[in-house]
Parts: sequence; C-alpha cells; structure tokens
Amino acid sequence: MAKAANVVRLLLGATTLWLSLLCSETASASKAVTAHLAAKWPETPLLLEASEFMAEESNEKFWQFLETVKELAIYKQTESDYSYYNLILKKAGQFLDNLHINLLKFAFSIRAYSPTIQMFQQIAANEPPPDGCDAFLVIHKKHTCKINEIKKLLKKATSRPRPYLFKGDHKFPTSKENLPVIILYAEMGTRAFGKFHTVLSEKAQNGEILYVLRHYIQKPVSQKMYLSGYGVELAIKSTEYKALDDTQVKTVTNASVEDEVETKEVQGFLFGKLKS
Repeated sequence: MAKAANVVRLLLGATTLWLSLLCSETASASKAVTAHLAAKWPETPLLLEASEFMAEESNEKFWQFLETVKELAIYKQTESDYSYYNLILKKAGQFLDNLHINLLKFAFSIRAYSPTIQMFQQIAANEPPPDGCDAFLVIHKKHTCKINEIKKLLKKATSRPRPYLFKGDHKFPTSKENLPVIILYAEMGTRAFGKFHTVLSEKAQNGEILYVLRHYIQKPVSQKMYLSGYGVELAIKSTEYKALDDTQVKTVTNASVEDEVETKEVQGFLFGKLKS
C-alpha cells in the first residue's frame, strides 16, 4: 500500500509539473506577434504566374505551354487547390527539367510573378474593358468581345493609329511585324480565352495579323495577396518611465568585480587571503 501511495504521489507530482510547464508555454506563446505582408492587389492565379515563368525561359515555351493549358482553369472548379497546383506543375513539366520545376515552385512560394500579372491588369483597366465581357479584343483603338466583329474591324485597322506594345507583351511567333495588331485581354485557361485564341492563332499563322496576349482577370478574387520572402521588422518599445539610480548600479558592479578578482587564484597566490 505504501509503495502504491508513493507511485500515486509521483504520478500526481509529474502531472502537476507537466501542466505547469504547459501553462507557461501557452502563456509565453500568447505573447508572440505574427506579422503578414499583404499587397494592395488581390491574389493572382498560379496558372498565369506559371506562364510568366515560361515567358522568361523563351517566347516559344510560353506559347507551347499556353496550348496545353488553354482551358485548364475549368478543372479549378472541381479540383482542390493542392490538386490544381500539382496539375499546373505537371503541365509545366512537359517543357521544364527538374531543376526548373523546383525554381517554379520557389517562384510560386514567394509569388514572384504576381506583380507582372497585376501590371497587365492595370493596363487592361486603362482601356477600359467593355461591360459584361470575360475577354475582349483591341484592334487599333476599337474594342469588341465578339468574334464575328473581328473581320469588320480589321478592314480599316491600318488607317487607325497602331497600338503601343510593351516589352513584356506576349507576341505570337510570326515572320512579319508590319501587320494589323490584335491585342487579346483574357485569362488564360478559361473557355472565353480558348475561343479567342483558336481564331487569333489561326489568323497569325496565316500571316494576317500580329497577335498579342495580355493577362486580364474579369472577376478578381476578394482574397488578399499575401507575400512571403520579404523582410518585416516589428519594433515594440515600452514608453513606461522607470527611475534608476546609476550610482548604486555602478557600486554593485564594481564590488562584484573586486570580489571576483580577490577569489581568483593567480599563479598559486590567493590575494584575497593575503589582503585579509
């Protein structure tokens, strides 16, 4: 019975110690400060960011990747975010080696190409987009979101001012540059994009137009764009005034130093004892 009582006491003591440690850890954890860095624009689709990564590799790889994912966003409605993420990597893996796939994953983690997508979004907002259009075309200052109007707008396109093209614009590969320019504003992977792309790529291959693609998200998500990989410093300073007597601190410090010297043995001599 005595042994059992001792065991119970030990168990109770260990439990009490464990609970006290747990409470102290919880209390200390509650004092932690977590900081998030959010951009001023909403979250951008990973598929578009992947396409910008491809564009940095080469223009050819960009359009090859685009052909394989031109309606990939449909799967986003039925797949989980993780499954859709892996699907994008699988599609990109057709044109990239393992090293570049790892670089793409790293670019996803820090959202390196999100500002580029937002840049195109701002360009589209300055057009401005026609109402109720998931995607739209700009043919020498004329806007439309109907495929059957392309032929009519192309007839007198050369008589209107030629649009300014940016360095980061995605131009469909063609041997001629002095052609009517059609700029497509659309979100890659959507059905609206797929319909326009099929028509425009065919015209570009026939040497009728210069086809340019710019990213445009008709309905951006409401979720914030959280950024990682950036240094964030949160400095917290106590403004409470505390009176402190410097003379006492100095005296205590000097006394402790002297005590340490006196008790220390120097080549066999104890100067503290000699002094006394």
